Amino acid sequence: MAQKSLEALPIDIHFNKLLDWLTNRRHCTQQCQAILTGIREKQVKAKEHTEEDGHMTAEVKELLSIPQLNYFQVKRLFDLLKVTEAGKKNLIGQFTVQCMKDWSEILKLYEKDGTYLAESAQAIVRNVNYEVPAVKKQISKCQQTQKDCLRKENEYTASAADLRKQYTSSCQQIGIEGVKIKTELAGLVKDLPKELSKFAESARSLNDAVQFYDSFTKFVINDEKVSDSNLLLLKHILSRGNTTTFEWKTGRVPSHVEDQDISIDLSDEQEVGAGGPEDIDWGGQDGAEAIDFGDSIDFDIGDITVESGGVLAADGEVVLENPDIDAIDWGAVDDVTTPGAGSSAETGSSDTATGKDALSIIDNPETRNVFIDDLLELQAFLSQRSNEMSHGNTDANHLASAPSEVHIDADKVTSMLTQVKDILDQLTSVQMQHLMLIRDSPRYVDRLRDSLRQKLIIADKMALSERETVAVRHEAVEEEEGLKPQLDALRKQTKVLKTQLEAEISKKYNDRKVNIIGEINTL
Repeated sequence: MAQKSLEALPIDIHFNKLLDWLTNRRHCTQQCQAILTGIREKQVKAKEHTEEDGHMTAEVKELLSIPQLNYFQVKRLFDLLKVTEAGKKNLIGQFTVQCMKDWSEILKLYEKDGTYLAESAQAIVRNVNYEVPAVKKQISKCQQTQKDCLRKENEYTASAADLRKQYTSSCQQIGIEGVKIKTELAGLVKDLPKELSKFAESARSLNDAVQFYDSFTKFVINDEKVSDSNLLLLKHILSRGNTTTFEWKTGRVPSHVEDQDISIDLSDEQEVGAGGPEDIDWGGQDGAEAIDFGDSIDFDIGDITVESGGVLAADGEVVLENPDIDAIDWGAVDDVTTPGAGSSAETGSSDTATGKDALSIIDNPETRNVFIDDLLELQAFLSQRSNEMSHGNTDANHLASAPSEVHIDADKVTSMLTQVKDILDQLTSVQMQHLMLIRDSPRYVDRLRDSLRQKLIIADKMALSERETVAVRHEAVEEEEGLKPQLDALRKQTKVLKTQLEAEISKKYNDRKVNIIGEINTL
């Protein structure tokens, strides 16, 4: 009774222990692997003979398309061929067709020493432990690639849009459209002398501020001559306007002024935006591996410094912030601080203004810096005076004996300060600084053009990278779609093998229920 109760219990075998379990119970032997090697060699010839015989149904063709048939598939193929013309036997009960002889021999080898059981056990272990996880891992890798590509696509798109926005903003700061950069800059520089002369007109509004500065310094220092050294170049402009540098240095009006036209080479002018990123030779080959921009892109274009002052910011922006007194050394030149200080024009007998002496004061980089120095000095004085006056009557006693010119109300000082700041802001604006740098060095046009175009070049690279990333993502999608049926086939094959092997083992134990357990049930 106890024996019958024991036989009713199911046999549970962990899939990883299948081969050991079968070997220990002598259902298969250690020689099975050698037999399997011979079977695989015979299957190749058997398939060839079957195809030559021509007795093939659709299911037979499907089975023959499988690279390596297992025992149960061979048995099914044999049964299908057996009912066709190929299954005929002679008088002594032997098959007359070679392919049937081949498959019959293969089945006998499978059944020898339980080789088919060993093969099924090995296939289950291999599929569960290696094949299915490998396909799952590859699918996961494809999905991760798609996520990374989507992230990079968004980054490339955003970077390209940001760079083009920077380009547009920089062009607007300079005052050009950015279609034909050098031509547009040349047009602006052509009108630069007239624009600079407007500053001389604007400076005339500072006459009251200059007189206030002179009166205040005379009183504080108690020296009538101290004002004679204040703001010399600014006073010259107030009295004579934006004269030539020659007149500022010598005090004489030149009899002839040499033309100082700016020559900008436009022979290499190219319309920006005429070509796309596909027109640019990046120095690589076609395909996704042609360009490797890495995980991150460095947009640092580098500093572009011009000899006469001015710089493009390291982040690629065409920006020149308004200067303050402590931040900028305008490099005043000694030989232009005082009129008639021994210039080359004065030592000669001719009153012809040549070279830099032929330029107007504000057009000449050296005297322009002195002019800006004077404005900054006046601004510093007015700013300090405005701060002092904002504290009420703290200096009333000190200025009690001061002349009436020194007693100016706070609103008037604030108005003077605003006028000075307005002129300085206009004179040191981004557009004006770039135009002055071009005026001082025409080669700067090429540097500025290249700096601006660099943004669009990098933007085009971003767009190209974005398209290549899209292609990589599509490849990953296609690969994933191809792997999913492969995974489903492996799962189905493993489950079928599990059921078939359970049935074969059950036959050997009087049809006791057999369960192959473990991860195989969670595929």
